[in-house]
Amino acid sequence: MIPFIVDQTAPVTLVGGGEASLEDLHEALKLAPFCVAADGGVSLVLEAGQMPEAVIGDFDSAPPDLETRVDADRLHRVAEQDSTDFAKCLMRICAPLIVGVGFTGKRMDHQLAALNMLVVYAHKPCVLLGAEEVIFHAPPQINLDLAAGDIVSLFPMQPVRGVSQGLEWPIDGIAFAPGGRVGTSNRALGPVRLDMDGPGMLVMVPRRFIRQVSRQLQRSGPARWPAPSG
Repeated sequence: MIPFIVDQTAPVTLVGGGEASLEDLHEALKLAPFCVAADGGVSLVLEAGQMPEAVIGDFDSAPPDLETRVDADRLHRVAEQDSTDFAKCLMRICAPLIVGVGFTGKRMDHQLAALNMLVVYAHKPCVLLGAEEVIFHAPPQINLDLAAGDIVSLFPMQPVRGVSQGLEWPIDGIAFAPGGRVGTSNRALGPVRLDMDGPGMLVMVPRRFIRQVSRQLQRSGPARWPAPSG
């Protein structure tokens, strides 16, 4: 078992090297003031005048003067190349919620890898803050106090089914799957409830719901789905 580098009872902001602004970081830190950088994400943290509690990664994209700007006991080099820096962090952080900044935009391959890791570590409550939306892995059940007309996109990363309340196009009875049926650009009629029968569904809602989504994911805790019938 890989030991935790960060073991917190409070939410953690995790900063990557993707597309992110100082505003994004400050918004995340209001929700999760314990700050961890994933490799090159440390540059944004330092630019904001913050000192990361930990920097985790292979350091291939970290600034060359990193060791003169961050104390050695905060630097945690993970040399293996079999996982992304986001994955290296997820497997080494224990927290009730991770708010990810800088894991969308810029390189599409990095963004897709981050979305994949949301499914691999579906048991860990994590929300990614994007330019227009927030992205998270659907827990077994979630209730969102959305407004009529708000976009709710559902994208399956593996076969999964669910039921919904409050969506313009209900998902009941639909077999979602990559390369098959997806649920992008659905719309809320008002408050929305989603119940999923297993892991694999990513949810995207407007960015202004970051605080509400964060509260709901913390309330859900580590995801546990019912055992398959039969």
